[in-house]
Amino acid sequence: MAIHLMQQAICYMEEHIYEDIGYAEVAKSVHMSSYNFHRTFSFIVGMTPNEYIRKRRLTLAAQELQTTDISVMDAAYKYGYESPESFSKAFSRFHGSTPKQAKHKGARLHLFNPLVIKIILEGGSVMDYRMEHKESQKFIALVKAFPNEISTDDNDHSIPDFWTECGDRNLIEPMRQLRADGKKDLYGLCSPTKKDETHFNYGIGVAVDEDTDMTGVGRLLGGGNAAGEKQNTGVYTMWETEPADYAVFKCMGPDGDCIGETWDKFFKEFIPQTGYLQTDDTDYEIYFEKGESGLFCELWVPVKKI
Repeated sequence: MAIHLMQQAICYMEEHIYEDIGYAEVAKSVHMSSYNFHRTFSFIVGMTPNEYIRKRRLTLAAQELQTTDISVMDAAYKYGYESPESFSKAFSRFHGSTPKQAKHKGARLHLFNPLVIKIILEGGSVMDYRMEHKESQKFIALVKAFPNEISTDDNDHSIPDFWTECGDRNLIEPMRQLRADGKKDLYGLCSPTKKDETHFNYGIGVAVDEDTDMTGVGRLLGGGNAAGEKQNTGVYTMWETEPADYAVFKCMGPDGDCIGETWDKFFKEFIPQTGYLQTDDTDYEIYFEKGESGLFCELWVPVKKI
């Protein structure tokens, strides 16, 4: 289960807390991609893996400064900081006291203990989903790279801003015009990062199949728009997925907040109770041209049984 893997990850962090590790190394220890580990850990635990490591190191540093004669400089390097100055700033933000003050009685210090993940069953709630299998799919899309960290930052608007930017530049409509009437659905494509990468790709696109104008696709990929006019070359690209099994969820609501709420339920309810785990394949949202009332989008998450 994902809960078991996250607990294993915490144990690995504790065992290597004095070493130069980040979430990429921890992800390897539980045989997950950096992207999926970062996302799963952040949703289940409520903080990023690097934030957990930072808080634990600062807690241990405070204890050592209070109980031994270690210098502030040695503590800075021991707990992974490049200089005593950067260590002091991080220490003061976390504890409310400086490292020098921590060496004296009466200093204000915070204690952040190792986490133990437990499943707490609360009032029963219904989470509707269905399972689907898809063979390889192709899309023409507008693609941009984003830092992994934004996937768990509720205050980040980078992806909605990307949608707005593409709309303002009239880049989305030429793709929609490639599709037959009634099938102009838009896809929000999200690719997991490759090994050791710190960014993931997000694409806005349409499906490329028998209902797509392939001549128009060629024009867009060649740098022209649907009317044959020259565009900024390189904006459109082909995106292809591998065959995968998907858990599909309806995101109901007036805006994109329902997507984050669905992801939260996916990690905290669906994964612990079903024994599925997200795989290293493209997940995506579908924004239907003609969707049911109240449906913002469908969320398709690639999964496998573990």
